[in-house]
Amino acid sequence: MEETKGLNIAVVGATGAVGQQMIKTLESRELPIKKITFLSSARSAGKKLLFKGEEIEVQEAKPESFEGIDIALFSAGGSISKELAPEAVKRGAIVVDNTSAYRMDERVPLVVPEVNEEDLRNHNGIIANPNCSTIQMVVALEPIRKAYGLNKIIVSTYQAVSGAGAAAINELKEQTREILDNQEIKPAVLPVKGDKKHYQIAFNVIPQIDTFQDNGFTYEEMKMINETKKIMHMPKLQVAATCVRLPVETGHSESVYVETTASSITAADIKSLLSDAPGVVLQDDPENQIYPMPADAVGKPDVFVGRIRKDLDKENGIHLWIVSDNLLKGAAWNSVQIAESLLKLGLVTVK
Repeated sequence: MEETKGLNIAVVGATGAVGQQMIKTLESRELPIKKITFLSSARSAGKKLLFKGEEIEVQEAKPESFEGIDIALFSAGGSISKELAPEAVKRGAIVVDNTSAYRMDERVPLVVPEVNEEDLRNHNGIIANPNCSTIQMVVALEPIRKAYGLNKIIVSTYQAVSGAGAAAINELKEQTREILDNQEIKPAVLPVKGDKKHYQIAFNVIPQIDTFQDNGFTYEEMKMINETKKIMHMPKLQVAATCVRLPVETGHSESVYVETTASSITAADIKSLLSDAPGVVLQDDPENQIYPMPADAVGKPDVFVGRIRKDLDKENGIHLWIVSDNLLKGAAWNSVQIAESLLKLGLVTVK
């Protein structure tokens, strides 16, 4: 895709689920693109992908692939990011990394544009895209933090299998068919492909996402805890998470309880605040059974919030239900937003 003036963009992991969403998102936005390059493992090199009607051949990702690239969007696994992101930076590219490789690196900004866009000014070539479940939560909570302060967050997630990749989606579908046909199932992917045991996900709920840590929390739960503190610049914020996998293909849901530093708060205050918040769609009308659901969020870039209730015991406690498409706002859309923010802030120039 050639234009006379614009940015040279690379998508690393172009053939994967998030890579595909990145490509679709770039097609739908107005980021000025002079040339787009699709990169992948040697296994997927040679495939052809469409971008705005033009067939583009996928190339194997190598250090020299980043010559002349302005922004490289990475979503090909942490080991690839560790290996190739520094090589891309050496060649003048700004890397937006969608893996966990650099999220907690103190030299790397961890960015959700609606929350901490200004942190982009401190990048040293690499910018980290947070975990999908963290992103949707902080988008909804940032307006509350600004207006009323935050003291405590307790979150329980209801996460879709697409967060674990294409193999997990296939496993859900195959198990569902097998169970309905009274066939034996042989779980092999969830909760974690590399862990000791695997469990049924169809017609089931698995209270494990990623591996367990010494403190009893899973790695996914610790990601949410640590990333939230970093993004909000609140190292002393009290955060606890329980992350659960559901038999839903796409769209993460979260039940979130927050306590504000303000001594008293009402549900009406929060609804009013979130009705105008960037990136948030308020869906909160219990009388008419209107609330966010993952089936309605698929394919949309927004964060949907509803079921807003004042806690019955704590004057400064509020409950919220937060839903978003984990492949879009949780990954591809946030990455492309970061690229747009880099342009807006003058941190990358169109040539």
